[in-house]
Amino acid sequence: MGAYLDNAATSWPKPESVYQAVDNFMRHVGATPGRGGHWREEEAQRIATEARRAIARLVHAPAPEGVIFTMNATQAINIGLKGLLHPGDHVITSSIEHNAVWRPLKALERKGIITLTDVPCAPDGTLDPDLVRRAIRPETRLLVVTHASNVLGTILPVHELGSIAQEHGILFMVDAAQTAGALPIDMQAMHIDLLAFAGHKGTYGPHGTGGLVLRPDLALETIMEGGSGIQSAEEEMPAELPLRLEPGSQNAAGIAGLLAGVQFVLETGVERIRDHEMHLAARFIERIADIPGLRVLGPTDPAQRVAVVSLTIEGYFPDQLAAVLDKVFDVATRAGLHCAPQAHRTAGTFPDGALRFSPGFFNTEADIDLAAQALHEAL
Repeated sequence: MGAYLDNAATSWPKPESVYQAVDNFMRHVGATPGRGGHWREEEAQRIATEARRAIARLVHAPAPEGVIFTMNATQAINIGLKGLLHPGDHVITSSIEHNAVWRPLKALERKGIITLTDVPCAPDGTLDPDLVRRAIRPETRLLVVTHASNVLGTILPVHELGSIAQEHGILFMVDAAQTAGALPIDMQAMHIDLLAFAGHKGTYGPHGTGGLVLRPDLALETIMEGGSGIQSAEEEMPAELPLRLEPGSQNAAGIAGLLAGVQFVLETGVERIRDHEMHLAARFIERIADIPGLRVLGPTDPAQRVAVVSLTIEGYFPDQLAAVLDKVFDVATRAGLHCAPQAHRTAGTFPDGALRFSPGFFNTEADIDLAAQALHEAL
């Protein structure tokens, strides 16, 4: 038996309830929420409504109608950025952002719509909130940062950053792709106006699920238009959420699976999930500490990181190590730039990248010991 240690990309396996929810929906419900007047449509709508409520509870959102379903965190971030920003706006971000944030910001900058400041993080990914405060200008509209780096594992000081944003009257957006379900989130206490999450990671949903959670009073321009199920005679999308930002048919079976995944997290407890994942990450770091030329990226303090262990070993290419671990030992990892070249530039690991091990809740100590032993043998 091998070990799957690529949960930062997609969690696997899923809770059994997720598989059952998707199968039940496909076999016995099958309809699209908000499209029709029969019991199957009503059941699909009930599931979608329950999913919004569960997600809102998980992140302590202001209201469930502010939960917008998307196909992934990337789409959620694009909806938020491009629906929110106007010509002349200034945006502040960090130097460790995933391309899901970095590329749309750079596209808006190239088009002359925004000006952009990326505040430098330390090589371990830690960010000084005072640097963000100093970067604020009169025209600053938005602060957008990742909650935790998918490369370095570093948790950014979201609570402090939210307070700074509120203090200066700017909006605050958080990319929670690595933290929703894995780290406690309180949108209201953290002063988060918009939060993007990936359904297929820490909330254990299927691929093709995710969401943007926003304050219901926040008016976003649409970047897509289409069918909404109501007000069909109008040429514009409805004004109310979530319909305004959900054109077309949704991934209804995926939403059923996402609901089951979020319910699993709520029932298990985010703190319990985090404790288990961090125990495994610490065990792995301990068992590879004697490797010559080893560098583990990110903070040394476990309280400042999530269960993402990226490393480099002097004299070895990360992609070669990943291939050996996969083909010889059946240990699944992720090598390269992890769609976050800015983080690797900050850490000094660009362009070769790093080798990432990311344990999840369903991994065991045996998985960790296998992976550590496999790395030693591969070297």
